[in-house]
Amino acid sequence: MEIGSRIRDLRIRKNLTQEELGERTDLTKGYISQVEHDQSSPSLETFFDILSVLGESPADFFREEPKDSLVYHEDDQVTYLDEEKGYRLKWLVPESNENEMEPVMIDFAAHGIFKTFEPSPAETFVYVVSGRVKLLLGEQTYVAKKGETIYFHATKQHQLVNDATGRSKCLLVATASYL
Repeated sequence: MEIGSRIRDLRIRKNLTQEELGERTDLTKGYISQVEHDQSSPSLETFFDILSVLGESPADFFREEPKDSLVYHEDDQVTYLDEEKGYRLKWLVPESNENEMEPVMIDFAAHGIFKTFEPSPAETFVYVVSGRVKLLLGEQTYVAKKGETIYFHATKQHQLVNDATGRSKCLLVATASYL
């Protein structure tokens, strides 16, 4: 861990100059610069004074932030197969139900049907990768084929169904995870 750069980042987030931080800690601007560039190591007392002015506890300062992955590989994905209803569901991002959006790939067998969902505040986007998919939304029916999309507010009971004679595949992205 580079202590100096962490102190610098905190100082900048607090909109303080090196001079202002120095004045509040009885240190010189030059010494603050040396600490931020790891050219000098402050005593524990000085270090705690700097953290106090920056509003940061030592525990928070040294806590390692988890590194969120931006690229997820195929072996990160989780698959669920429902042979009875004729679909395979693949979560493309692990633990995506903790996020704002939940992307999943649905692979339908011939005559496959996805589960029925009750109304929710979610918004749902569906991109048909292959075949043809039917959305039953309340009393309405909508059909999209390969290359087309469906976008809807899930305020009514809804269900996706394979509307092709063979297999169909779609990418579904839902907010306010309900899958």
